[in-house]
Amino acid sequence: MAHQAFQEILSEIERSSATSDDVLTLQEFTVRLIAARLPHYNWVGFYMLDRNDADVLVLGPFHGAPTDHVRILVTEGICGAAVAQGKTVIVDDVSADPRYLSCSIETKSEIVVPIRVRDKVVGEIDIDSHDLSAFGPDDRTFVEECARLIGAFMEEKHS
Repeated sequence: MAHQAFQEILSEIERSSATSDDVLTLQEFTVRLIAARLPHYNWVGFYMLDRNDADVLVLGPFHGAPTDHVRILVTEGICGAAVAQGKTVIVDDVSADPRYLSCSIETKSEIVVPIRVRDKVVGEIDIDSHDLSAFGPDDRTFVEECARLIGAFMEEKHS
């Protein structure tokens, strides 16, 4: 069931990327779509590197509870770790990870996937769940493909 939902969502993001004029519109569409179709993804959002300070992530479009973390140093948190390492970070139990920047007491697990443009990390997709160990291999593949689609859109529109 999840695999089919993942494929449908990816297809809709691809279709939207063909008609979107800018990355914010595509990101807004993406977070609304994912949140609506995958109820165990309780918070879905984008953090993008600040154009004026590559050491800071800035909150972009998101769906879920508001967060105080609108700017995150790349040296802090799970979001910072994903950018600094340039790879996907999955935390099955955020209470056991000292890097976790608490946004919600309900959050139990998190996945953060870097977005690349021309092989350079420019931002990330951050997803939280109220369930422990919510993100398995299929979730990882799905979120990584979402990040790839957003990166490809950015590369095409800014080339």
